Amino acid sequence: MRIAVTGRIGQVVRSLLERAPAFACEVVPVGRPELDLAGDEGSIRQALADASPDAIISAAAYTAVDRAESERELAFAVNEGGARAVALAAKDLGVPLIHLSTDYVFDGRKNAAYVEADPTNPASVYGASKLAGENAVLAAHDNTAIVRTAWVYSPFGQNFARTMLRLAADREEVAVVADQLGNPTSALDIADGLFRIAANLARSSNAELRGIFHMTAQGEASWADFAEVIFRASQAAMGPYARVRRITTGDYPTPAARPPNSRLDCGKLERLHGVRLADWRTSAAQVVTRLVTESNPTKVSHE
Repeated sequence: MRIAVTGRIGQVVRSLLERAPAFACEVVPVGRPELDLAGDEGSIRQALADASPDAIISAAAYTAVDRAESERELAFAVNEGGARAVALAAKDLGVPLIHLSTDYVFDGRKNAAYVEADPTNPASVYGASKLAGENAVLAAHDNTAIVRTAWVYSPFGQNFARTMLRLAADREEVAVVADQLGNPTSALDIADGLFRIAANLARSSNAELRGIFHMTAQGEASWADFAEVIFRASQAAMGPYARVRRITTGDYPTPAARPPNSRLDCGKLERLHGVRLADWRTSAAQVVTRLVTESNPTKVSHE
């Protein structure tokens, strides 16, 4: 299968490229300058048509959560307008679309994991723009699976795991928020799940395989829990280690509100697509070990 994916350097794009051989797939990244999600629909359609895909994964987005509070127009231009243009291109090409979305479409006030049918109520501009994108995509192309994920990290780009390792390299203690809950999810695991979903969409017209799905790792954690696992795995690999000082969201104010509960229930995805990601602790340890090994940072261990 030949899959076009929007973007070139994002965590999910790079993970798809790495994992493609395991699924006998060819991944064609399509990004700027040929594809600009803030550009006109015609150029987006042409860039995707040139890739001659059997399926499209819409992975690129405006993801600067805090900056979006002051760049609302751009966030919506990319996350709603660009997403719609990609969906229309997929419809014109007659291929299935997988569109990536986020836990930020919820306000995080529920006391349990969110299911797909729960009411959305984004508390930030970023979340509102992604929700608008979901609605635009579903209205534009019915052969679509929207996949909401959360707390994404990987061996690539900038993410929480890499930030924690960088901080631990020059300090003994790191303050980390402990009152937000979610599902830390490896982009490599996301890539594996996306390949399986794409295969399902290609071989079946079953309407139940379309619509909205949640896809995160198994198990839940706070950011502080996540950091502790990162540091333990790093220490085991002879990488940097730091203690975690647990703080509240109020101790670390940000322009955009974060959902206090980002946990997503992935039962629908497992039931209909047969996709169940690994436990987050296992994947986190693997990614951290790889990061430590590849970067060969100063060996620091505090017993």
